[in-house]
Amino acid sequence: MADLRIDFAGIKSPNPFWLASAPPTNSGYQVQRAFEAGWGGAVWKTLGDPILNVSSRFAAVSFNGQRVAGFNNIELITDRPLEVNLKEIYETKKRFPNHAIIASLMVEPKQEKWHEIVKRVEDVGVDGLELNFGCPHGMAERGMGAASGQVPDLVERQTYWAKEAAKTPVIVKLTPNITDITVTAEAAVAGGADAISMINTINSLAGVDIDTWNTIPHVAGKGAHGGYCGPAVKPIALNMVAECARNPRINVPISGIGGISNWKDTVEFMLMGAMGVQVCTAAMHHGFRIVEDMIEGLSNYLDDKGLNSVMDLVGKSVPRYSDWGELDLNYKVVAKINTDVCINCNKCHIACEDTSHQCIDMLKDASGQSYLKVREEDCVGCNLCSIVCPVDGAIDMVELANELPPMTWNERQSVIGALGTSSADFVK
Repeated sequence: MADLRIDFAGIKSPNPFWLASAPPTNSGYQVQRAFEAGWGGAVWKTLGDPILNVSSRFAAVSFNGQRVAGFNNIELITDRPLEVNLKEIYETKKRFPNHAIIASLMVEPKQEKWHEIVKRVEDVGVDGLELNFGCPHGMAERGMGAASGQVPDLVERQTYWAKEAAKTPVIVKLTPNITDITVTAEAAVAGGADAISMINTINSLAGVDIDTWNTIPHVAGKGAHGGYCGPAVKPIALNMVAECARNPRINVPISGIGGISNWKDTVEFMLMGAMGVQVCTAAMHHGFRIVEDMIEGLSNYLDDKGLNSVMDLVGKSVPRYSDWGELDLNYKVVAKINTDVCINCNKCHIACEDTSHQCIDMLKDASGQSYLKVREEDCVGCNLCSIVCPVDGAIDMVELANELPPMTWNERQSVIGALGTSSADFVK
């Protein structure tokens, strides 16, 4: 059996599955139950000055029969006194010494505030700290959370203040509500961050009730923007992890967060550079015991791949992730319809005819039976037909032999510049 243990910036954990800072990690009772179920670590729900939360506070987006495809919340940081949380952290760490406990922290952007809270949480034995620079609602309106995380100078300065007092590793949690997350990631590294985690939730409104006209959720008839997470945000999170992982100036471990629901998602995040993952929505949807399937699935996958350690996955796909200008313009795939599997629903024909390149013909054979065929010379390999097809194996995307040498857009532009010709003449 492969070794699932990780060493994340000096924080040891029996497996890469951590609970993210959120409602599932709000108390010692919950975190201890999670550890009993098999979770390797937990980031305690964000500590700071006690606040008041509202009712109601959660909403979900379901799509095509899938419950909780996306999840929205307007809940803030812990509303339990700091002393209570510290006592429960101490008790939990004493009971589970080999599991990772990370304290998520959020205070005003003042040096003395960071020094004070860092010392207090480290005194109860946490394994590391996570600075919450990402909360998009409520705390941001008070000058914290995303309000800090969107300003690189504040990210660097507050990271530095935390590091001044910290004896344990400092992880900086980044907001996705920004044009380029690598800018704030670089700022965190410049401030001395030992690691970064991403993504926090995305600014959102879950919906509007078209009968009452209230927002979803609403509080006494009024609503507010919240944080969006769950499976729907996974592609956004995966991209941001990859962008940071391939940036040579961000040379610290990454904790991947955002839509991770099973072991396959975990493998994807680790291949794209994450050293471990954090889970929230999936645990809220299905309970703590989902980690059993995640552990078993990941173990079996590593065994099937002949890998000895989960760490062997980290970053293996990063070299394959690049900018559009580095892609081979001469590479070509085309669609092939397998008539023995096709059920003639014609969804591929409709999609191609109406919204793509009109290269799927509806034909009849000698017996008068209808069938679909792709005109390869007109197919651009966009994948749309295979995406909309409801039958596995009915459409394959087939790689064609390349008669031309690889040519990227960047290389093409360099040749055009060297020849002193126009782009149109180069095509001719």
